[in-house]
Amino acid sequence: MQRTTAKATAIAAIAAGLILAAAAAAQQTTPSAPAAPATTTDRAVQAAPATQEPQDAEQKENAMAATKPVEGGPRKVIVGTSMFAMWGKYPGLQQRLDQLGSLIDDMAAKARAQYGRSIDIAALPEVAVNAGLPLGPKDAFPLAGAVQDFFAAKCREHHCYIVVPMTAKGLDADAPERAYNICALLGRKGELVGVYRKVHAVGNRGGNDLEGGTMPGTDFPVFQCDFGKVGMQICYDISFDDGWQTLGRKGAELVIWSTQSPGQRKAGFRAYANGYYVLTSTWRNNASLLDPTGELIASITKPEERVLVTEIDLEYLLIPWQPKLENGEAFDKTFGKGTVGYRYSEAEDGGIFWSNDPKRSIKAMAKELGLDWGNEEVERNRTLQDAIRGCPPCLK
Repeated sequence: MQRTTAKATAIAAIAAGLILAAAAAAQQTTPSAPAAPATTTDRAVQAAPATQEPQDAEQKENAMAATKPVEGGPRKVIVGTSMFAMWGKYPGLQQRLDQLGSLIDDMAAKARAQYGRSIDIAALPEVAVNAGLPLGPKDAFPLAGAVQDFFAAKCREHHCYIVVPMTAKGLDADAPERAYNICALLGRKGELVGVYRKVHAVGNRGGNDLEGGTMPGTDFPVFQCDFGKVGMQICYDISFDDGWQTLGRKGAELVIWSTQSPGQRKAGFRAYANGYYVLTSTWRNNASLLDPTGELIASITKPEERVLVTEIDLEYLLIPWQPKLENGEAFDKTFGKGTVGYRYSEAEDGGIFWSNDPKRSIKAMAKELGLDWGNEEVERNRTLQDAIRGCPPCLK
């Protein structure tokens, strides 16, 4: 399913990183290919000294038009996640915050080394702030105060969003001791963007309460970030369709699954069924990134690896097999290798495609090749079938 085009503000917010990010994103291309060479305009922008400014309004407008990314062009996002086990004695709040902060520092450093800029969003495992303490209200922490202040400083330090998982109290003014298993999303300036409260909290075996007296949440919010729309799910939510489907219906483009229990096939199924990327953050076995085709595109499996950092592009097309596509090679032949990044699967007869050229959108290039994408052909056939039979098929 083709995702919703980013707002102009989202495109502008990441424009400064597009040129550096494009070369790195091309390394994901299948078959592997070097990044597309910079255009004359790109090289001029990179090399122009600060003193060479347009002399009048018309020149300035022309210069801005030459450097502004095209609408629907690349939307590169660097995502970071972690695999971090937290069994054993709780070390104390400040030491735990320092442990989690070091994971975010590692993500940011790895992103700068790989892509020349910091991460855009960092994910941490379920209840990371409290892990080691019993679940429930007694050992819950307020989000406001020490916890939020610590992560807000990290957001500002690395200019990124951070997903903060914890058992939190103080969220309801009418019941300040009520506790929830949450993921809080903080913005690049440290502001609170929003909170997801785990809807499918786990029932305690042999008891009638949930996670030590934790209250389940009631809804599945989608948060608008400057790069796109983000949703969140927590651990046991993976077993229920409603949250994942709701996030897809609301237009989520990236879903963070913060969990203690790992899962790749399950996460891949959710990504494919609902048409978004899924980034997992876990205690053990693996932390992974699944694309909207359901394919596992990156993971870490060893505890010493600690963090996973990968660049994705949220402005993509899902293109099924068709003769003109030539399994993706039509893009290479027409526009040059590396101009379009893609992963094509002959086993699945289709792939995911994105642009690495700030001046050309993947949609425009696909149109130039005369390609169909997404569910357009499926829906055309459905309409034709219903018209010929005179009604939709019976589903009883």
